Amino acid sequence: MCQRHMDVLDIEIRDLIRNQSDLKHRFDILTSIPGLGPITATTLITDMDELGQVNSKEIAALAGLAPMNRDSGARRSPRMIRGGRMHVRNMLYMCAVGMTRRSGFLGDFYRHLVQQGKNPKVALTAVMRKLIILANTLVAEDRYWRPAQTEMA
Repeated sequence: MCQRHMDVLDIEIRDLIRNQSDLKHRFDILTSIPGLGPITATTLITDMDELGQVNSKEIAALAGLAPMNRDSGARRSPRMIRGGRMHVRNMLYMCAVGMTRRSGFLGDFYRHLVQQGKNPKVALTAVMRKLIILANTLVAEDRYWRPAQTEMA
């Protein structure tokens, strides 16, 4: 697909979200999360229809961020993320990388995990998982992000 076609599609998607009140409201809820920008919010709206309708374990699995085992008999292997919607997972990865480089609740969470000895990639995956669960919760509860409520959770 050429760049011109992609630009036209981006404009159409933005117009669709802007003109439908339920999508606009969901977009506003998602972009109220510090560090979650319009591109990530649009990706979540378009590729995660279940957002706000399923529990935290299910949304993490749908995004491919749930730890899955690969055990067999007595063998116990480390848990890994896999499956789910790769496009959403890739978008959350880029968003999480940006969030971890700034101060804020997810950046602080990331640094805390690394200081505890977690592998930086594992800590980044934990930030991605926390981000999708937060987005799911806010949409389900139909509320905007507020620091006092989020940090207590």
